[in-house]
Amino acid sequence: MKRTEKQGFVEDFRERMQESPAIFLTDFTGLDVKSMTALRDELRKNGAEYLVVKNRLVLLALQELDLPDLSEWLTGPTGVVIGHSGPVEAAKAVTDFAKGHADRPVFKVGVLEKSVLGPSEIERLAKLPPKEQLLAMMAGALEGPMAAFAAVLEAKLHEMTGLLTALKEKKEGEGQ
Repeated sequence: MKRTEKQGFVEDFRERMQESPAIFLTDFTGLDVKSMTALRDELRKNGAEYLVVKNRLVLLALQELDLPDLSEWLTGPTGVVIGHSGPVEAAKAVTDFAKGHADRPVFKVGVLEKSVLGPSEIERLAKLPPKEQLLAMMAGALEGPMAAFAAVLEAKLHEMTGLLTALKEKKEGEGQ
């Protein structure tokens, strides 16, 4: 790569990382080209991308971003997962892919909203349900108490109606 190409790549890479809520560094040692293509396809389906980059170029891209220093993990073969649609989907896609490919790629480190995540934290993240399912679970949890509250209000309304009907009948009975 010529210097201008490298500068263009670093700028494009920096923009991609800046727009993403999560990035993960992986070691892809042991994966062949066919497997790498399958991994990229799987990540693309889940709103993420996989880039094999030179460690030096990643360092250059990270220098101008307000992200933690990842230089200690930028050794050996490094693939970068950029999770555009969310961290859970990207982590889950890599974890599921690794199960069928001799546990490759391996997570080195991740960054989620400027916090550094170790491999075990990334694997826990991958076990979470997708965002839509979490929102549905939260809505379901809120629905129960709200339905109970509505039932209590309805019961009080019926009680009040009964009391007013009894009062009306009593008044009518006294009037005769």
